[in-house]
Amino acid sequence: MLPGLVDVANYDAQLNDKTSTLQTLMQPFNPPAVERFASEPSHYRLRAEFRVWHEGDDLYHIVFNSQTKEKVRVDQFPSASRLINDMMLALMEELKDKPVLRQKLFQIDYLSTLSGQIVVSLLYHRQLDDAWETAARELKARLGERFDVQLIGRARKQKICLDHDYVIEKLNVNDQELIYKQVENSFTQPNGGINQKMLEWSIDITNDATGDLLELYCGNGNFSLALAQNFDRVLATEIAKPSVDSAQYNISENNIDNVTILRMAAEEFTAAMNGEREFRRLKGIDLKSFNCNTILVDPPRAGLDDETLKMIQAYDNIIYISCNPETLADNLKTLTQTHDVAKLALFDQFPYTHHMESGVYLTRK
Repeated sequence: MLPGLVDVANYDAQLNDKTSTLQTLMQPFNPPAVERFASEPSHYRLRAEFRVWHEGDDLYHIVFNSQTKEKVRVDQFPSASRLINDMMLALMEELKDKPVLRQKLFQIDYLSTLSGQIVVSLLYHRQLDDAWETAARELKARLGERFDVQLIGRARKQKICLDHDYVIEKLNVNDQELIYKQVENSFTQPNGGINQKMLEWSIDITNDATGDLLELYCGNGNFSLALAQNFDRVLATEIAKPSVDSAQYNISENNIDNVTILRMAAEEFTAAMNGEREFRRLKGIDLKSFNCNTILVDPPRAGLDDETLKMIQAYDNIIYISCNPETLADNLKTLTQTHDVAKLALFDQFPYTHHMESGVYLTRK
């Protein structure tokens, strides 16, 4: 199947296949049955990136066939949100007869939200000048008649924001509204509907939790803020500065007073906890004052490093959110020496692909 195309009639079958694959992969760890959370069959993806093809007076989005590498014209993209699809059509009509805006434009990135806001980033193989900015501001004004849009121009070592570079997402989690600042070119969960289900699952499994929560790889506080209601305090770490700044904004906007964010890599925090290194970033923070008996990790595809694996085994309860079941299974070989798998979930973040997002809840033996 070409990128972005969806086969709605086959949705249930592909989800069944993923469920079976995950259950089989996790079988050595004696898990319960997989709880699965289905995506919307179409218009589920809140982010999309396209190359731009110039053909005479025409201008259009393209993707590449992963098998043949051939370019494929894309006027609509069924896996992307309806907001992105509407913007794709409107933007191309605006750009076609604007030489100053289309000259050496080679890529367009979209970041949309369930709350109706969208960021459009125009990427160029040339430096952007005053004429470009004037035309871009006129474009933003015209698009603003139909869309709640932010517009960004990017070129080598150049970034021009025509207001700001983020959107404000509003998620409905167990009938509670949570506000999240999402910055262009920073990580956000791509499937908003599934993200809400992930947060609700995490809240449900920790409903009877006691003490404090430690979270590694917290991003913009996606899980930290939702789970704060179940714990006395939350201590969370993240290395990317834009994500840390967003997390601090989100703490304030949601009126949450029991979450502390540290700008540290998971490996650095492990070294600090083990007393191997001291960090100026921890000045004034008494790590020993936290009573963390639950830890949440949402690592990159490579999974957890050996030292972090050993560190998290010290916690009674482990929530492991994984975007790669292969590295999850590898990490579970270590974690199940001390913990049992109490919950196993499949979140269909990426329908019609082999990618699987899963969640495991482990409790001490």
